[in-house]
Amino acid sequence: MEVLIETNKTNEKVCTVILNRPEVKNSVDRKTARQLAAAFREFEKDDRLRVAVLWGAGGTFCAGADLKALADPTGSLINELNEDMEQDGPMGTTRMRLSKPVIAAISGYAVAGGLELACWCDLRVVERNAIMGVFSRRFGVPLIDGGTQRLPRLLGLSRALDMILTGRPVGAEEALAIGLANRLVEPGTARREAEKLAAQIAEFPQVCLRSDREAAYRGQNMEFDQAMAYEFQQGLNVMAKGEPRQGADKFVNGMGRHGKFSKGEE
Repeated sequence: MEVLIETNKTNEKVCTVILNRPEVKNSVDRKTARQLAAAFREFEKDDRLRVAVLWGAGGTFCAGADLKALADPTGSLINELNEDMEQDGPMGTTRMRLSKPVIAAISGYAVAGGLELACWCDLRVVERNAIMGVFSRRFGVPLIDGGTQRLPRLLGLSRALDMILTGRPVGAEEALAIGLANRLVEPGTARREAEKLAAQIAEFPQVCLRSDREAAYRGQNMEFDQAMAYEFQQGLNVMAKGEPRQGADKFVNGMGRHGKFSKGEE
């Protein structure tokens, strides 16, 4: 299988989706793209799962699209590209809008379409020796999996254009400084650290968490006053479902005082 799904052994609310083509740096062909989309559909519909991690086997997150398929003289890859934006993107998941968080665990290279996959995720846990970049710039391969849209939203237009126009490698320290990476971790630990972060997020009240996440995403494309109204309505919906009252009761009974998170700190 080009894509594997593993449930976390210590927290069954977390799963890890694994790109499993290490022999080609986890580059994505059509078969892999279909499997990747299917894996995240499975995650989305499984009520037991709350957070997913996306990781590449063999020390590389993802080197982008499989250019051997693009070089096919029959043009089969280009012919298979779907202009219907309701259908899956070329890299599989990049047109999907999930209701639950996904964390990218990045080692080695996350470049070209691999960078676009990383940007599709909500958070990025990046090893200190990892490299990110629009390496497809060298080959005239366009960004068609959200790179021109998500990078400016994450970094701002100026920094995004620096990556998009130059195709230069961006190291982990710079990625953290410009907002592309959320956490830096030691080499070889991205999956473990991303799974630990996922497990923490999975323990929060989920109705509220998913509502706030949705409001953050949808608000980017609204006028400010409209976005504020949407956030407020989302909040009212959460209130109606009872989570805030349950949380307030826990606080009154001594849980989570002074910013403490873990059960051992209660």
